[in-house]
Amino acid sequence: MAEISESAVRKVLETVIDPATGKNVVALGMVGGVATRGGHVAITLDVDPARGTALEPLRQAAEQAVRAMPGVLSATAVMTSERAAPPPPAAAGGHSHSHAHSHGAPAGKTAGAKTTGGGGRIDVAGVKHIIAVASGKGGVGKSTTAVNLALGLAANGVTTGLLDADIYGPSMPRMLDVKEKPESIDGKALKPIERYGIKTMSIGYIVAEDTPMIWRGPMVSSALEQMLRDVEWGDLDVLVVDMPPGTGDAQLTLAQRVALSGAVIVSTPQDIALVDARKGLNMFRKVAVPVLGIVENMSYFLCPKCGERSEIFGHGGAREEADKMGVPFLGEVPLHLDIRTTSDSGHPIVVSKPDSAHAQVYKNIAGRVWKQLTANQRGPRAAPKIVVQ
Repeated sequence: MAEISESAVRKVLETVIDPATGKNVVALGMVGGVATRGGHVAITLDVDPARGTALEPLRQAAEQAVRAMPGVLSATAVMTSERAAPPPPAAAGGHSHSHAHSHGAPAGKTAGAKTTGGGGRIDVAGVKHIIAVASGKGGVGKSTTAVNLALGLAANGVTTGLLDADIYGPSMPRMLDVKEKPESIDGKALKPIERYGIKTMSIGYIVAEDTPMIWRGPMVSSALEQMLRDVEWGDLDVLVVDMPPGTGDAQLTLAQRVALSGAVIVSTPQDIALVDARKGLNMFRKVAVPVLGIVENMSYFLCPKCGERSEIFGHGGAREEADKMGVPFLGEVPLHLDIRTTSDSGHPIVVSKPDSAHAQVYKNIAGRVWKQLTANQRGPRAAPKIVVQ
């Protein structure tokens, strides 16, 4: 299949007319970016925040126009807008939070204004429990833990899905050895890719591995929403969401818009990692998401040749932190070559070496998580409302 060009997409978008101005979205300079890969097209539309939800039909029209192009399997349009607030100083660098997401939500408020909820709840039909696997910082093995936790749940007989929500650094294509692209069922929703008995989805399935995701925070939030809402997950007992590290836009979107059943915090035993893990734990507490527990990853090093144990990052810090914070301690995962090599090869240890001691550690953690999820059968937790001062 010939790759769909950006110029061809922009040409089609010239047929999408903004009824308020009578001009097309390209002429108005609304098309902020176009990305194509393997028949999948992503578009960003820069819009006027004052028009808010009135522009949702225009977003849908852009999607429909591109979706009708020959060779297009799926089309996704997301909207971003500037807040009505003073811009940052010209000399300031880094990520600016002066952008508001206006995809189906009210226009952004000025800085300091109180906003409640916003955007409406994201319901994922057929999914009983959604849990987030999070960490306060990167490099602690969160994605490896998320993958093996999901596979551990499946090994325990739990129908499981896995969503890679790390837009900037998706890991699932490599960890699950996924090279194919997701198929569109009806031109609107994507079919998740199944691996090792679980249903999976990642932005990395659509975008090339070496393509940088230079996206603003609202675009990340919108992409996360669409991977929840526009994927045919089917009936699942648990959907595990591998979150990006930190406590930013993606975490807030998930906590604010989705009825999370709980969160799992991953940390190493080091003091510096535990400080950041504590921040992540407190974030979920502030938005009333139950913390299912803490996993101590890289808890100790096991020499693959002699079996000698070395506590190179310290040991027991996460257990002590769990006790201090009054949350369950879910288990210790060693730093072992087998765990790393099986993840890098796309055959995680829970499925490649299911009878190993390390696979059993993950299965035990999964069992403890599932026990907590099923301890309360009153139904899913309502999505919280968040007030930003």
